[in-house]
Order: sequence, then structure tokens, then C-alpha cells
Amino acid sequence: MKKVFVLVGTTLGSSLGWWLGSASGLMGSFIASMIGFGVGMYYGAQLARRLDG
Repeated sequence: MKKVFVLVGTTLGSSLGWWLGSASGLMGSFIASMIGFGVGMYYGAQLARRLDG
């Protein structure tokens, strides 16, 4: 189940980062997407651990 939460977290985080960074061009979008990817991975894993008990 952890892999599903990490997958969803990284997808949402990187998409949100790309959208937020789009105002600053392609490189800004990429950097913001990578930051969002990391944040989504962290919180997806945390949520999975919390729900597993």
C-alpha cells in the first residue's frame, strides 16, 4: 500500500510544482517539479505509515 501512496503523492506533488513553476519558464517548472516530487514522496510515505498503524 505504501507504493500506491508514494506514487500518488509524487504525481500530485510534481504536477503542482510544475504548475507553480510555469510562470518562470521551463527550468523553473522543472526545478519546482522536482521539489514537489520530493515533498510528495515524503508525505505519501508518511501517510502510508500512519494508516498502516
